[in-house]
Amino acid sequence: MIKVEDWAEIRRLHRAEQIPIKAIARRLGISKNTVKRALAADEPPTYRRAGGGSIVDAVEPQIRALLAEFPEMPTTVISERIGWQRSMTVLKDRVRQLRPLYRPVDPASRTTYQPGELAQCDLWFPPVKVPVGAGQQAGLPVLVMVMGYSRWLMARMIPSRAGGDLFAGMWMLLRMLGATPKTLVWDNESAIGQWRGGRPQLTTEASTFRGTLGVQIVQCRPGDPEAKGLVERANGYLETSFLPGRSFTDPDDFNTQLEGWLGHRANTRHHRRIECRPADRLVTDRAAMVALPPVAPVVGWRSSTRLARDHYVRIASNDYSVHPSAIGRLVEVVADVQQVRVTCGGQSVAAHPRCWAAHQTITDPAHAQAAAAMRRARLQLATTPAADTPVQQRPLSDYDTALGIDTGQGVVA
Repeated sequence: MIKVEDWAEIRRLHRAEQIPIKAIARRLGISKNTVKRALAADEPPTYRRAGGGSIVDAVEPQIRALLAEFPEMPTTVISERIGWQRSMTVLKDRVRQLRPLYRPVDPASRTTYQPGELAQCDLWFPPVKVPVGAGQQAGLPVLVMVMGYSRWLMARMIPSRAGGDLFAGMWMLLRMLGATPKTLVWDNESAIGQWRGGRPQLTTEASTFRGTLGVQIVQCRPGDPEAKGLVERANGYLETSFLPGRSFTDPDDFNTQLEGWLGHRANTRHHRRIECRPADRLVTDRAAMVALPPVAPVVGWRSSTRLARDHYVRIASNDYSVHPSAIGRLVEVVADVQQVRVTCGGQSVAAHPRCWAAHQTITDPAHAQAAAAMRRARLQLATTPAADTPVQQRPLSDYDTALGIDTGQGVVA
């Protein structure tokens, strides 16, 4: 077998110098057949050593038969079935080569999206703690949504992953978008739902939310991250491109910086997959989406309770004061990511900014003053002495006469 250099020289002499085969053979000291084979070969010669066989070759038909029926059979079980008494290393190597031939193929799908078709949603937990007040810092979730057709990216930090905050955050993003995709793709987030018995089951909050919007919520199968690869890559992009070198004073500052970066950087960059900017496709994408409902969906924290004597209501581990005039009456509590409102009989009895810190007591000074005045009035009522009213007193002899008692003056008949 000739070397690569000789093969290249033969082809040069024949093609460029127009030297006959016989002359090339004489010049290089090789046979004419070797020169002919070199000219006929389009690829350089490579050395291939003939295989010497393996001790597994004799039992390979048995291995193939077992894998054809049981593709996932462990190598240890295969060795028992075929009575293997030799090295397990060579057997494992051969089984490793043969198993893919019998295992069902699971190729990754490359999906294309139609305008308005869907958005992929996820929670991103940035590795940074944000001041939330009361001297506390917390690692808060960021709700991320990516439109399938335009790749338009939206994100916003929310107080928690609980359903009340999650759906309130989704509604805020959809209102900013001005429409809603026909399908929202989620993984098995606890507030969305979970797979039971091989079937997805949405929570009551998720079913109510999608019903009001008139769209579909699709839950990915467990262990299938490729099903929402768009938002998974967006999470990585946020962590590597938005987060480095930034500091935040509070969640509002985080959202302000994030919104500015999304508008001026993320959604105006050239996207390699779609060969344009997300902003260039947004109009077409939004035009094919479902219009927002005329009545906003019920989102946030909502509850009804009879106000106790301490006149406080609890939302996500925090207590908020209510005007004490509502004590003992039924109050309606509504909270979103920004505000907590309490009404009684249609009248507002409390309004507080939402506290993102944990285990805090938020008191309105007006509520505290009203409670103190009511306590003083009740105490004064309890300590006021009774009025000194004259009462007529009857002689005791009147009672003796009525009961027929002898008082020495004779018995009354």
